[in-house]
Amino acid sequence: MVKQASGAQASGAHESGTYEIPLEMREFADKSVEQARKAFDGFVGAAQRTVAAMDDQGDAVQAGVQDMGRKTIAFAESNVAASFAFAQQLVRATDMGEVMKLQSEFLRSQLEAMQAQARELGASLTQGRRAK
Repeated sequence: MVKQASGAQASGAHESGTYEIPLEMREFADKSVEQARKAFDGFVGAAQRTVAAMDDQGDAVQAGVQDMGRKTIAFAESNVAASFAFAQQLVRATDMGEVMKLQSEFLRSQLEAMQAQARELGASLTQGRRAK
């Protein structure tokens, strides 16, 4: 059994029974998210350079495949950027009600983004087949 510290400040709980996320924990999480964002930016830069190198090879890679590669990288970059933005909002949340609201909004927006991305990729595949 876990003993609860006495006083609302020590436990992070308010008189209303809600739990507040400590400022130090939010600051630590915020720094972690920023470090992960920087690492991902480096990864995306490398992926973009790889796609550019394939573009330079011309005949070695078909134009349709190059286009799909660029779109896929752009979608991944957009999705991860949205995830980082969500994570930063999440670590700044002050109570569980706000966390639940942010989670719901994020899931809804990501579902919409994934549907739009799937439609765009489907349209690109259809155009590629018609061009043959």
